[in-house]
Amino acid sequence: MNAETPIRVREVMTPQVRTIGRTATVREAVTIMREAGVSSLVVERRDEEDEFGLLVVTDIAREVVGMDRSADRVNVYEVMTKPVLTLPAEMNVKYAVRLLTRFQLARALVVDNERRPVGIVTLRDMVLRHIGDEPEE
Repeated sequence: MNAETPIRVREVMTPQVRTIGRTATVREAVTIMREAGVSSLVVERRDEEDEFGLLVVTDIAREVVGMDRSADRVNVYEVMTKPVLTLPAEMNVKYAVRLLTRFQLARALVVDNERRPVGIVTLRDMVLRHIGDEPEE
């Protein structure tokens, strides 16, 4: 294990956060995903008391394509995951991995101290970085 300097979520996350409004259509979401080269979008909050949502390609596959629904007639809020698990940017990666695996999640939204989105982190990226930084025996 990396006992000297813990790896922080902010070091592993993808800092570009792409957002979309909850009433946008799935087709609009797919267009943004394609243009940005991402597989998830953060769904904006209605107000400060609301929580963020997350729309992932697998949500679209399961709820739209798999159910033979029209991407032009389904709104993001109908298929998104909400609330989304958020992690503080300063959290130690080993604890973030534990949290995601406990809830069987592949990714989480990374937020700053004011709960503003600053990135997306995946289980894959954290595991590969954590194991990659361990000293060989």
